[in-house]
Amino acid sequence: MLFDGFFGIDWSGDKSKFQKGIKVAYLDKTNINPKIIAPPNNNKYWNRSSLIEYLKNLNSNKSYLIGFDFAFAYPFEDYKNYFIDLNNSPESAKKLWDFIDFHNSENSNYYGGNIWKKKKICEYFNSPVKRGAKFKSRRRITEMHAKKICSPSPTFNCVGPGAVGTGSLAGMRVLKILKKNYNIWPFDNLKNNKKNVIVEIFPTLYFRKHSIKPKKNTGYTLNQINDALKKYNCLPVSKNFKMFGPDQDEADAIISVAALKYFSQDKNYWKVHKAAKKEGWIYGVKFINDKV
Repeated sequence: MLFDGFFGIDWSGDKSKFQKGIKVAYLDKTNINPKIIAPPNNNKYWNRSSLIEYLKNLNSNKSYLIGFDFAFAYPFEDYKNYFIDLNNSPESAKKLWDFIDFHNSENSNYYGGNIWKKKKICEYFNSPVKRGAKFKSRRRITEMHAKKICSPSPTFNCVGPGAVGTGSLAGMRVLKILKKNYNIWPFDNLKNNKKNVIVEIFPTLYFRKHSIKPKKNTGYTLNQINDALKKYNCLPVSKNFKMFGPDQDEADAIISVAALKYFSQDKNYWKVHKAAKKEGWIYGVKFINDKV
């Protein structure tokens, strides 16, 4: 598929007014250098609300492929259910987003952690509040395919380094808003009249796909980032490119936007397991067959 531009968004689910971990990279369809987009209004950091407003105001005459680094849904295929034995458990990804948003509706800036205080629902999560009795290290089909290269954190886990759970709760609330004006893959039919497409990304996978790992004490070096970009047929970042903080969120956003452009031109990366309609799919994880 052809797009005018690409956004790679390294996400954050934290409760603060501003999210230091949110970084936004952009790459045009012409092969220019990828760049980091600064937050609006001279703010030092993005927050989820300002990012959503930014995306809503993109040039309506252009088409964009936008990648978010969080899980778009929970495992479903294993038990044919998101929340095992829960009455009124949602039966589709879009109903799941409504469900998550409803149970966090009193929280601003799309924060999702209030769900850990809900008496029955909290039992399914490993959260800062408690390790629920029904928490299981369940895996989506896309994660089973991804582990051949790099294994993502279980989606119900909201504790510890690399945990994707808190960010995914906030992200699902955001998807509920964005679904009105964007195609969200692989849940939507991309042949409708919405030009922009949102996909789930996994930045670590894009580095590991080419055997690039961060240095133990310093993280990814500039040379490593540019080596990875070259693998995705992308020009390097400038010599003045800066990364702040131990998590190097800028590096994750930059590699993601290059990978998005690269994968989008190969129809094989748009093919997914049938379970993806319920569970979602990590963009760039190649689906081979029904056997995992």
